[in-house]
Amino acid sequence: MKRIILASFICLFAFTALSQSAKKENKKEESKEAYNESILSGLTFRGIGPAVTSGRISDLAVDPNDRSYYFVAAASGGVWKTTNGGITFRPVFDNEKSFSIGCVVLDPSNRDVVWVGSGENNSQRSVSWGDGIYKSTDGGNSWKNMGLNKSEHIGKIVVDPNNSNIVYVAAQGPLWGPGGDRGLYKTTDGGKTWSKSLDISENTGVTDIVMDLRNPNILYCASYQRRRHVWTMIDGGPESAIYKSIDAGANWEKITNGLPSVDMGKIGLAISPVNPDVIYATIEAAEGRGGFFRSTNKGNSWEKRNDYVSGSAQYYQEIYCDPKNVDLVYVLDTYSRYTLDGGKSFVMLSTKERHVDDHAFFIDPKNTNYVMIGGDGGLYESYDRGNTWRYFENLPVTQFYRITADNAEPFYNVYGGTQDNNSFGGPAKNNNAFGVFNLDWIFVVGGDGYEPQIDPKDPNIVYGQWQYGGLVRYDKKSGESIGIKPQE
Repeated sequence: MKRIILASFICLFAFTALSQSAKKENKKEESKEAYNESILSGLTFRGIGPAVTSGRISDLAVDPNDRSYYFVAAASGGVWKTTNGGITFRPVFDNEKSFSIGCVVLDPSNRDVVWVGSGENNSQRSVSWGDGIYKSTDGGNSWKNMGLNKSEHIGKIVVDPNNSNIVYVAAQGPLWGPGGDRGLYKTTDGGKTWSKSLDISENTGVTDIVMDLRNPNILYCASYQRRRHVWTMIDGGPESAIYKSIDAGANWEKITNGLPSVDMGKIGLAISPVNPDVIYATIEAAEGRGGFFRSTNKGNSWEKRNDYVSGSAQYYQEIYCDPKNVDLVYVLDTYSRYTLDGGKSFVMLSTKERHVDDHAFFIDPKNTNYVMIGGDGGLYESYDRGNTWRYFENLPVTQFYRITADNAEPFYNVYGGTQDNNSFGGPAKNNNAFGVFNLDWIFVVGGDGYEPQIDPKDPNIVYGQWQYGGLVRYDKKSGESIGIKPQE
């Protein structure tokens, strides 16, 4: 009997303990929810920079009639707008789901109608993806996702200058797998519905498209077969090609006359505004048969003008024709070049006081000596056709791989390693009424930064990394940097 009473007491005690534990858990959950609602919802993000070397610019959309009005697309920083020629920029895409942008374009008939293709349009290891195409009808104040959500990487958008409801989208499709919204898409109702104008395969999308402005029914596009894996990049194949349509994309013909007959990789296209019969192509191809090509008869036949191809075609391959000189063409690259003779020879574009690795370009049609270029180091402008440059140091779109914080007082510092722009550290806050400036950030080590670490007891000792296993110990007090990479 005693045993039964004892067992009953133990069961009662266990039940009471479990009940009290459950109540405590419920209270914890309740307090956790209350904590989230009352505290976390009140937190807002505050920009601290830096824009010392800014970050990868993927595209520009400039009003050709007023170059003080334009949009800047960042590979990992959304879309920025200026109405005063870059004196100030305003982020206009922060409330959307995608932060990675492949392209941005203005409607030729209405500059307040802006189209954005999300997802970087290159095949880098660190490339980020998007969720389709966006449209703004009020100059970027508000946006609407117009579909193609599975495109992930949009290469180019072209709007018919005679009909704003007609828009073409070159969708590269997912980088790491097949399928998705991949190919060339067309809308005739301003993006409400889309039809696939050119469908090649689940492995091949479209990376570029250009339009003959004399007759918008004449189009040229480039397909791109690609696939990235952890261990390699399949950059090209038999399905990479150039296509032409003379009926607004209803039918397409593959162009082969004069082009490489081997597997091709990424292809960039440009049509001359001076003479749209002239089309240029930069082609990556197997067996060293790629190069810079030109057609003078609307793409019916092509001539190889030069062996030059971008150093890493999957990362570049964009070309821009001068609006006044049919033979002047710019090719973007690690070190961008231009030709004055239609591709027979190339000259290196100046990189004096400028970062390399270029992805975006603009030529003022009214004054072709004025150009803008955007790349891994940010945005620059030139008034002498690229001989000298001015850097825009107010675009804080640096691509950080990793960030960490120290234990400094009264304000802690934030450190990070960046894509191609060194490792930096800067204060989370300071006593300046205007906040944190570029000059408040310090340089730790160059190259592609990764994961800096700070001594937990001495915030003046910073450990920085760069590619290929580089490792340094940096002393903020003395400015001394010592290589401490382990040696075999």
